[in-house]
Amino acid sequence: MTTSVQKRGTIVALLLAGAFIAILNQTLMITAIPPIMNEMGITANSAQWLTTIFMLVNGIMIPISAFLIDRFTTRQLFITAMSVFALGTLVAALAPNFAMLLTGRVIQSAGAGVMLPLMQTVFLMIFPVNKRGSIMGLVGLVISFAPAIGPSLSGWITEQYSWRVLFYIILPIAIIDIVIAYFVMKNVTEVSKPKLDIPSIILSSFGFGGLLYGFTSAGNNGWSSPITIVVLIVGVISLLWFILRQLKLAHPMLEFRVFTYSIFPLTVTLGMIAFMGLIAVETLVPLYMQESRGFTAVQSGLVILPGAIITGIMSPITGRIFDKIGARWLAIVGFSLMTIGSFLFAILDDKTSITYLTVVFAIRMLGISMVMMPAATAGLNQLPKSLIAHGAAMDNTLRNVSASVGTAIIVTVLTQAESLAKQSGELHPGITGANTAFLVLSIITLIGLILSFFIKKSRPYEEEKGD
Repeated sequence: MTTSVQKRGTIVALLLAGAFIAILNQTLMITAIPPIMNEMGITANSAQWLTTIFMLVNGIMIPISAFLIDRFTTRQLFITAMSVFALGTLVAALAPNFAMLLTGRVIQSAGAGVMLPLMQTVFLMIFPVNKRGSIMGLVGLVISFAPAIGPSLSGWITEQYSWRVLFYIILPIAIIDIVIAYFVMKNVTEVSKPKLDIPSIILSSFGFGGLLYGFTSAGNNGWSSPITIVVLIVGVISLLWFILRQLKLAHPMLEFRVFTYSIFPLTVTLGMIAFMGLIAVETLVPLYMQESRGFTAVQSGLVILPGAIITGIMSPITGRIFDKIGARWLAIVGFSLMTIGSFLFAILDDKTSITYLTVVFAIRMLGISMVMMPAATAGLNQLPKSLIAHGAAMDNTLRNVSASVGTAIIVTVLTQAESLAKQSGELHPGITGANTAFLVLSIITLIGLILSFFIKKSRPYEEEKGD
């Protein structure tokens, strides 16, 4: 028994380390963009692709991950995904020009996209139902802590050293992870060798990729931009076609029947609202601080950091609480804190202190730590083991899409409110825009609070079926 517990601990450590550096990379480039623009002589619009392409390829790979988890052993998939990620990191670190740097980011993201669904699936397989909350709390730590420290870390490193150091820090961690995994990683998932359905992969890529890029484009170029409209139309048509195809296939690439299980659709919706709120606030607070108040990127990163640390500390604790009382009251309290925090952000002015911003951000992050992983675990607990990989892939895919949608909506509200404030001659139009965007976010979060009252305490699938 002791050795199996030790092996389980090693597998958990390997997957957490892999997923942490993979998710950290989503936001690692944000504050490194100005020095890259200077060195490579590119525009802000081009440089933005370093973050956009990572999210885009990630969003395409996550739905495919359910098929890959069914097709390959845990060991094969983990070592391959981490090796692809490490190769991309090396290419980006050595990139002599922007095209190579972008190629490195694409390769990185192809490996990173598989890591999170793989980690969630493995954890739910190797831990009994009564321990799943605690272990998924560690997943929550990775999901919310890694992207939150990305901008602070890259801001500090790019000020002191070169942006290339960001990749050189991550590369050895990835290599160590691969070497240890080669010796200790065991297979824990059932390999069913499903047939590869090429049309499903193409439709999934155009569907989810189209939506992610369409909403990102709406945030950057506006909703009336021809590229936004065309890409969103292609995305919606491809996604509908993809769903219809999956419902007809005997062995679908992504199983949409997970939505027929108990509270799964509700918990996915709550996770989407929480994650949308997380990414939207992490976008809005630095915008308000840097554009309207003249603070530096490092200062805005430091405002976000305490909230990230609180989430890191609280996620495992809320996981243990979930194991004892379930998701309902955690979600209600969590969404209450998020709603209060959002309303407190909607009353900013030109004298709001850094302390106020830091405390309110921390309150919202405390709320998020109570919602995101407990809700996901409650939903995934309702699924039979054969569908857990599909449930995890679905949950992560929709969370990614919601982050793009949320950011696009919030940025649109901010820019429109700002231009109206300018026309009416207001003294601080940027602050008016931020307050209006936070007000919209408060309403979205309030909807999440109302929905959280509908979470029912239902027994996990294994207990119900007596597995």
